[in-house]
Amino acid sequence: MSQGGYTVEPLPLMRQLVTDIGWYSKKLDPIIGLLEIDVTEARERIHAHAAATGERLSFTGFLVYCIGRAVDEHKQVHAMRSLRGRLVTFDDVDIATMIEIESGGRKTPVGRVIRAANHKTLRQIHDEIRGVQVAQDKSDEAGIVRFFARIPRFIRRRLMFIMFRMPQWSKQFRGTVVVTAVGMFGKGGGWGVGLPSHSLTVLVGGIAQKPGVVDGQIAIREYLCLTLSFDHAVVDGAPAARFATRLRELIESAAALETVLSAKSAQR
Repeated sequence: MSQGGYTVEPLPLMRQLVTDIGWYSKKLDPIIGLLEIDVTEARERIHAHAAATGERLSFTGFLVYCIGRAVDEHKQVHAMRSLRGRLVTFDDVDIATMIEIESGGRKTPVGRVIRAANHKTLRQIHDEIRGVQVAQDKSDEAGIVRFFARIPRFIRRRLMFIMFRMPQWSKQFRGTVVVTAVGMFGKGGGWGVGLPSHSLTVLVGGIAQKPGVVDGQIAIREYLCLTLSFDHAVVDGAPAARFATRLRELIESAAALETVLSAKSAQR
């Protein structure tokens, strides 16, 4: 509704829940790590695949694949605390992420949990993300948002705290790891520091071109800014650092993309 030089509109239901997540995040004790990762090889392979096939592989899907594999090797980083003060570590790495879809002529981000990402191929993850975009599927989040938004805030926050401390429920509704982006659709580098809501939160920032050293030579490279947030009550600095090191190796090697390219070449 527009009046008197300003516009009034209802606060979206999802925004109401975001304020609750902010309330919960203040109860965590995070370790924050800022990484700068060379994604030149990965982006070159994505561009090469697009030039050869007309298909643009999902960069988000590639990151989800790498994160799933890194967590699989260092599972303590996605462990959850229970109400009884115990740590529950799941075999499956369920990664919650935001996927942009076209809805009503507008681009809308919707939440999606990629189940057992550590057991899926990059192709499977890519197809799942593209399937959500093609189907314009909001089913994962719509029902949960409507249900919680109708509950009075003071009750809603109590329920949220209890649910987040019940690992089996928490895994089912919001996954074990969250990946969110603030800079992937713009140009230039930059880190973001978001609201940690999981034992492991990965915030994808911008990509910047800058000089780097490759085989002893200076060359222009593309670097992705990545922010990792760990729950210090669940994981210490050393395991977090080992996870970060492995994640960097997986992203910079871009081996998963080479597998996709090889498979496509074999089909031709």
